[in-house]
Amino acid sequence: MTEENTQNHQCGSGGCGGGAAQALKQAVLDHALSRIRHKLLIMSGKGGVGKSSVSSNLAVQLGEKGYRVGLMDVDLHGPSIAGMMGLSGMVDITEQRQMLPKDFNDRVKVISMQSLLKDRDQAVIWRGPAKSAVIRQFISDVKWDDLDFLVIDAPPGTGDEPLGVVESIPGAKAVIVTTPQEVALSDVRKSINFCRTVKMEVLGLIENMGPFTCPCCHETVSPFSAGGGEKTAQAEAIAFLGSLPFDPSVVKACDTGTPIIVNDSGSAFSMALSRSVDRIIELVGQGA
Repeated sequence: MTEENTQNHQCGSGGCGGGAAQALKQAVLDHALSRIRHKLLIMSGKGGVGKSSVSSNLAVQLGEKGYRVGLMDVDLHGPSIAGMMGLSGMVDITEQRQMLPKDFNDRVKVISMQSLLKDRDQAVIWRGPAKSAVIRQFISDVKWDDLDFLVIDAPPGTGDEPLGVVESIPGAKAVIVTTPQEVALSDVRKSINFCRTVKMEVLGLIENMGPFTCPCCHETVSPFSAGGGEKTAQAEAIAFLGSLPFDPSVVKACDTGTPIIVNDSGSAFSMALSRSVDRIIELVGQGA
């Protein structure tokens, strides 16, 4: 899919109608945002830290705790959330020309670029303006209804997609995912500085792939070092949301389309994530 495809789609839906049409589109966006209580942008400074697996499990865990949740994948070039959630096929369109997000269950709804492509291997070849436009459409043109939380999974780094979220979704708060080793933490500090530059609140830092207890010898194993996330959070004066232990089952569960929180809520990872989610709920002031 090219940038031209997106521009043609916008023109066909009233995008070339001048100031009045733009004002109407902004009003529709504002109304949709008014129905979403909390917006969480899940960021990482680099790839490979398990950000999308954290996003998917976090969204499901919020749903398990009784909240209405939307999960929005704005990794437009490499969307993975639909596959991790076991969702396939294209979205349905209402008579009012709104996209219907995919239902993971009765409390969690999902929208992903993957659900807009007929061919899952089709390349998305876009520049910044087209990306920002689609992020806006993922709010205004999707029938989310009332949500307690919108969890937004962004690609790594501080490029067009996180900036598009900042511009289109005021009030979004960042949850930054890292692993404990220094190479990841260095990039995390860049993400924190990005948030401060664009005036987006950092809700906190989650350390993924942290120490775990070996099932054989029962000793603590730290494959990617230990404690770096908490130290970085303290140094940057942001909340530390917890450490999630390294667990290959998390990757296996996502590959099969069922986040681990669904089938193994008693795993060390799931219980640690539940504590992190409780901390997030506490920080945003969302009652049970």
